[in-house]
Amino acid sequence: AKATSMSTMTTAAPTPSQQQQQLAPLSAQTSLKRSRILFDTSSSSSINNTNTTAQTTTTTPLAAATQAFVPPLFDSQLHQQTIKRKIRLQYPSEYSKLAFQAEENEVDAEGGEKQQRKETATGRAVREIRREALDRLRSGEDYVEAGGDNSDVGAEGRLVIHREVDMKSSVMQSNQGDIGLGGALIVSGSNNTTAFSGPNSTTTTEQQQQKGQPIRSGGILVKRDDDSNTTIPTPKWHAPWKLSTVLSSHLGWVRSIAFDPHNTMFATGGNDRVIKIFDLAKACVASQDALKITLTGHISPVRGLAFSERHPYLFSAGEDKLVKCWDLETNQVIRHYHGHLSGVFALKLHPTLDLLVTGGRDAVARVWDMRTKHQVHCLTGHDNTVGALLTKGTDPQIVTGSYDSTIKLWDLAAGKCMTTLTHHKKSVRALAMPSYENTFISGAADSLKKWVGSDGRFVKSFTGHKGVINAMAVNDDGVLLSGADDGSMNFWDYNTGHCFQQSMTVAQPGSLDAENGIFAAEFDLTGTRLITCEADKTIKIWKEDEHASELTHPIDMKNWRKKCIAEAKKRY
Repeated sequence: AKATSMSTMTTAAPTPSQQQQQLAPLSAQTSLKRSRILFDTSSSSSINNTNTTAQTTTTTPLAAATQAFVPPLFDSQLHQQTIKRKIRLQYPSEYSKLAFQAEENEVDAEGGEKQQRKETATGRAVREIRREALDRLRSGEDYVEAGGDNSDVGAEGRLVIHREVDMKSSVMQSNQGDIGLGGALIVSGSNNTTAFSGPNSTTTTEQQQQKGQPIRSGGILVKRDDDSNTTIPTPKWHAPWKLSTVLSSHLGWVRSIAFDPHNTMFATGGNDRVIKIFDLAKACVASQDALKITLTGHISPVRGLAFSERHPYLFSAGEDKLVKCWDLETNQVIRHYHGHLSGVFALKLHPTLDLLVTGGRDAVARVWDMRTKHQVHCLTGHDNTVGALLTKGTDPQIVTGSYDSTIKLWDLAAGKCMTTLTHHKKSVRALAMPSYENTFISGAADSLKKWVGSDGRFVKSFTGHKGVINAMAVNDDGVLLSGADDGSMNFWDYNTGHCFQQSMTVAQPGSLDAENGIFAAEFDLTGTRLITCEADKTIKIWKEDEHASELTHPIDMKNWRKKCIAEAKKRY
């Protein structure tokens, strides 16, 4: 008995070759399932063996695996390649180039008669794929998520899979099958419902009108989601700006700039403690006699300059705690304004009143009477340096930006704070205001923020400028410039916040690459010239590219749309 059992065990144990023979079909079957074969090749056999082919198709594991496969709907490129592969495998080689194949299809007509029709190989493949995919989606076996790099996704979150349009579209228009020229599978990204628009679709025109769906002849029926509140503003096209002239006159960093009311000259102040006045027309053409006069009197860097619109005066402020009034007829100092306890970083004139506003390192903004030199108000409330100022003719008439990351709106008559804006997370170093609307914009290292000028309501954030914003300027055409301490310059459309140009300033030869910072910037009164004061001791004049057009420099609406949708999901 033992011998018999031993012999049975020895005969039952397979040899390695027998094991390979037994596992070969399983491994082949598994590899076929894992392969990327999309469709069964058995249909390419002869027409006489159709019954045998159908039986093998339903019985072989390869056929079952390939029949259950549905191409990914979100990848349009793979979808197109799948159709071409199926046509190439199912039809003879002479029809592999998407040619038309005349085939007699017996179709039961309404009168019971049989008629012949012509159908393209592409149309038949697309119809089969769409029918299978639609059945699987309705049954819940597949879940299609709207999105992807190659998908056609609209702003409403819907995925539209267009059918293949044959090159001979005129023949298809006269002999179209179950799918029409407007046939498409529409997959909603919100509720994952499907709809098929075509001549034989179950959704009729009357039903779509009742549902409030827009109807276009020969188009795709797409309903906008009711919960989609994202609006994409259309930015205005602006010509790109380029460097025109470089002036090298200062011996230190250039920290401030101001234009005179007649737009004939401008003044700059720098770390070399002097104020230089240039002729604007001559400076734009780099004339040797562009410099008109140099004013000396400060003993520290000059941080603020302003021309008076009603008097021939130039006001200057510096880190030496001094605020001076210069008479441009005699080129001498005629008034001093004493009171600041530390360096003065900002200076502005009131547009209608003879008032002077200064802010500095002592964390206060002081309002001076221009004629009597008396201090009218001392606006206290900030916890750090007041680095930016704005003055307006309507309340709030004074806006201050501080290094404590807050912005305050002040009542000039009472000398008290009306509103404090705490949206910024970094120091507010720059403020700008257009002349055509009652809004203003603030710049910090985190972002640029636009506000309503009357009550300080937040409007919009301008994101994308990485750097410490030291200077901002806006012209009447709606072009906003933001300049940072790393030399980066961003040009924005002020109304929409679209950044249409990003550039870097170039340090002059002989200076370090680190001396790329922009400290001050201002447009001239016409808005056609931009002057920047930089850390490489130069004054750069920029102008628009006269050869640019909407064709050579189009608006990148694709990235702008993506940015608007992404920002709409954020809180600020």
